[in-house]
Amino acid sequence: MKRFLGKLHLITWTRDEASPAASSSLEQLAAACREGDARAQKRLFDALSPKMMAVCLRYMGVREEAEDVLQEGFIGLFTKIDSYQGAGSFEGWARRIFVNTALMHLRRTDALGLSDDIEEARGVFTHEPTPVQKMGYRDLMRMISSLPADARTVFNMYVVEGFSHKEIAKELGCTEATSRSKLQRARLRLQEMMKGQQ
Repeated sequence: MKRFLGKLHLITWTRDEASPAASSSLEQLAAACREGDARAQKRLFDALSPKMMAVCLRYMGVREEAEDVLQEGFIGLFTKIDSYQGAGSFEGWARRIFVNTALMHLRRTDALGLSDDIEEARGVFTHEPTPVQKMGYRDLMRMISSLPADARTVFNMYVVEGFSHKEIAKELGCTEATSRSKLQRARLRLQEMMKGQQ
């Protein structure tokens, strides 16, 4: 089997080049990528990049940073593609790579600042219902993107990706209380933004 090595040269391909059948599934494209098929890499990139860009934007909040994470994520995906064993959907497997890439980027830039004290976290909780579910998708995504990186990350992991606070704490190297605090702050900030729009 040929392995993916080096930089991606996705931008140099054109749509006029011969490519595998349009009906190829992601799993079939992944198998072709494992064999070193450059056209399959391009097709897989084209198929996944819109969805994975949305994931990256949710975590990074800024398009330029999201594009960097998208590129890093695809490098990781093609480097690790041999580890996909067919358990679960390929898209789900790929999504996890992009989430992890975004989290690594946020850790590297120290954007998370997840060092809240438990005493500070106690005063943040409220039992008021949140109007987040009533928002339109685009408005909500715009508001989520404007959250500070730490709150945005925890919000995305908990609400969008379905992580538990225990899993978030493990992934981010913080306590569960800090995760809950950041989530609550994100929710309160979103509520403030929504009230400001009314």
